Amino acid sequence: MTSTMVPVQKKNGHPHVVVSHPSFGKLPSVAVLSTFPPTQCGLATFAAALAGGLQEVGVASLGVIDVAESGAGSLDPRVVARLTPHSVKARIEAARHINTYDYLFIQHEFGIFGGTDGDEVLTLLEDVYVPVVVTLHTVPLSPSVGQRQVLEALAQRADVLITMSNAARERFINGYDIDAEKVVTIPHGATVPPFVPISPQGPVSLLTWGLLGPGKGVEWVIDALAMTPELRGKVTYTIAGQTHPKVLLREGEKYRNMLKRRAELLGVSEMVHFDDEYRSLPSLMELIQQSHCVVLPYDSHDQVTSGVLVDAVVAGRPVIATQFPHAEELLSQGVGITVPHRDSVALAHAIRKVVTEPHTLAAMMNATIPIAEEHSWVSVASRYASVALEISEKNLV
Repeated sequence: MTSTMVPVQKKNGHPHVVVSHPSFGKLPSVAVLSTFPPTQCGLATFAAALAGGLQEVGVASLGVIDVAESGAGSLDPRVVARLTPHSVKARIEAARHINTYDYLFIQHEFGIFGGTDGDEVLTLLEDVYVPVVVTLHTVPLSPSVGQRQVLEALAQRADVLITMSNAARERFINGYDIDAEKVVTIPHGATVPPFVPISPQGPVSLLTWGLLGPGKGVEWVIDALAMTPELRGKVTYTIAGQTHPKVLLREGEKYRNMLKRRAELLGVSEMVHFDDEYRSLPSLMELIQQSHCVVLPYDSHDQVTSGVLVDAVVAGRPVIATQFPHAEELLSQGVGITVPHRDSVALAHAIRKVVTEPHTLAAMMNATIPIAEEHSWVSVASRYASVALEISEKNLV
């Protein structure tokens, strides 16, 4: 018995897919456990987009269990319960709601669930009786003892585990004691905007965006700009995004102020623009498409999933990135350049290449086109739906 995905019409220029199954018809109901807007984090943004995609592909009903601290939480009508960390009452109520759906889709990060390394999610699952699909947003290369215990216990309980890159899947299979047959790769979704060619007018615009804080690697780009004096007047660099709320609480604007001083001391402040405006998704897409190239100079060697990377490529923009695993995997398809971490000389060389070789920039931009549809939320949600239906098929055998 196999499920089918049938495109029935166009919505916003993309296929609207309905997932069907010989025994069930359209996909049954789904509960999504995650942080959720207005919480400002990548997990919440991902969960909201996935929920929308699942509704578009034809789930019978969808309910969100919002993981939020006491006093916070979403007013979205799709939110049916709130899981407050360290609250037994909230955990029992969340489980009760989850069991009214056919499947539970968990968006997993260690930091959002209560307990040691987020182990309260395991306690919650003791009272959950429906099939469980877990999306792993983080797969540590060198996990703590607690992190390893949580992930391996979660893998044992789950029916399916989803990684968002082949690098993440290989790391999980090779580094943890888990059943490899349970692990599948579905790419990170993204909103696919209408394709906008790069403007040939004016200086080449470089863009880094996302919540700002130490580890973002922006300082290495500023250093690289100082190494390319011949490009003055030919390139600009925008650093967009608010300071990460946890960094802001702990350190204030220390990192942003350091970057500004660095640009002034190196004599490149006229090339560097800081934009701390909070942007809606349409506004963010517009900002990306106003740029020529996205720069992701992250310090981490550990990142096997990057939503920002996917958003950039899906928006049709080439990327210069450090050699974190997801970047090496996605950019190998001809859509960008990877450089060693914390290497301003290599960054300067890559920047010089995209600024002085318009044919190279154009070729990388054109290479993004076939990748975009694979990462559209409708395509991604339809694959999640198919995973759920395959669980049903196995249970019927």
